[in-house]
Amino acid sequence: MPQSHLDTEEIPSTTGMTSTVAVTGGTGKIGPTVVAALQSAGYRVVNISRSGGETEADADLRADMTDAGEAYGAFATADADAIVHLGMLSTPDHDPGHVVFESNAMSTYNVLQAAEALDVDTVVLASSLSAVGASFEPEPIRLSYLPLDESHPVSPSNSYGMGKHVLEVTADGFAHRQNGPRTIASIRFPWMPTDEQMRETFDHADRTPDGVRESGHFETARNTVFAYLSQQDAAELVRLAVEADFEGHERFFASAPDTSADVPTEELVEAVYPDVECKREFEGYEALISTEKAKRMLGWEPERSWR
Repeated sequence: MPQSHLDTEEIPSTTGMTSTVAVTGGTGKIGPTVVAALQSAGYRVVNISRSGGETEADADLRADMTDAGEAYGAFATADADAIVHLGMLSTPDHDPGHVVFESNAMSTYNVLQAAEALDVDTVVLASSLSAVGASFEPEPIRLSYLPLDESHPVSPSNSYGMGKHVLEVTADGFAHRQNGPRTIASIRFPWMPTDEQMRETFDHADRTPDGVRESGHFETARNTVFAYLSQQDAAELVRLAVEADFEGHERFFASAPDTSADVPTEELVEAVYPDVECKREFEGYEALISTEKAKRMLGWEPERSWR
């Protein structure tokens, strides 16, 4: 049932009803999958997007998270018990740098400030592998060790990666505030394809290092440590983060259980990252990103593979 722009008369109070999760960017690339996962878990879901487009959510609102007043008004109208903030630009390729940075950094500040003012206890933020200094960087990724984990140094230089890094630092700050949200999770997502996109990308391609070089996508694959994550597994991680009971702000890496390369991981490291320290041996096609923290704190394990 689509709703109009910040009209408090159109969304009834949820007092005594199922908990409400407000999802910004519910019309985006992963938004519909997250909305569906939360609804399947029994939540009332309100989509909040700049487009105001209709979704399968229980209600739709139009608001821009880079505007502090609109952010506050949207969450107040939604009567949100938790917030999932996905509504940010997904790449730096089509907008000026300051717009990309603002979309990630300023929107997050506004979301967390509104959550604080409205006593929303739980906020889940869409960070990125780019926060480390990966993905859209013009130079090769600077790796101190493998597998990547949440303790790895960060060194982003492009507008998107810097915005994601500042997003996380902003969450640190709100976690230290007396009245800030009790639980804040920043999830460092890699590329998140649908099942169809995985088939189109992987099934008939040469996924050896030489094959990826010939395809013209080697720099991207190298700078994202050959990582990916199915949208269904990503949505399940978001749901578990919404239900988390830790206090403060925590960063979580997310990845499929394997790499996007069709060679064993030990061979991949030798071919692409020969000078990087490996903290342990890799088994089979194991991912180069550790998701042990998400498993330990949230009970999440990725299940889907392109293989």
